[in-house]
Amino acid sequence: MKMKFALTLADAKRVAAAAAEEARRNDWAVVIAIVDDAGLLVYLERLDDVQPASCDIAQAKARAAALFRRPTKALEETVAGGRVALLSLPHITPVEGGLPLMHEGQVVGAIGVSGVQSFEDGAVAKAGAEALGAEG
Repeated sequence: MKMKFALTLADAKRVAAAAAEEARRNDWAVVIAIVDDAGLLVYLERLDDVQPASCDIAQAKARAAALFRRPTKALEETVAGGRVALLSLPHITPVEGGLPLMHEGQVVGAIGVSGVQSFEDGAVAKAGAEALGAEG
C-alpha cells in the first residue's frame, strides 16, 4: 500500500483565500475553484461582478490540471504548437489558469481561476497554489 495525502476543506479555503486576495489586490473579478486529485469540487468562491460562465470555466481548468497533473498553460502551449489532437481528450481545458496543488511531491488537487485574461487567471492561481506550498 502507498500513503496518499488528501486536500482538506481547510486547505482548499486557505488556497482560495490567497487567490482571492491576489484578485482583489488587482481589482479582478474571478471565480476560484479548488478540486481534489480526482478533479472533484472541494470549494468554489465567486467574487462579485464576475461573468456567470466563469463558474464552469474555473472548475474545468482545475479539473484538467488535477487529472493531467500539469498546468493548463502547458496544455495550451501543446495545442498552440500544433498538437490539436489533444482537443479530443476528455476533460481537456487548454487555457491558462489551472495549476496542480502539490504536497511533498504528490498532486493533492488543483486550483482553477477564470474571469479575466488567462495570464491574469494564471497569476491568481499561482498565488493560491503558493499558499498551500508555504504551509502545506
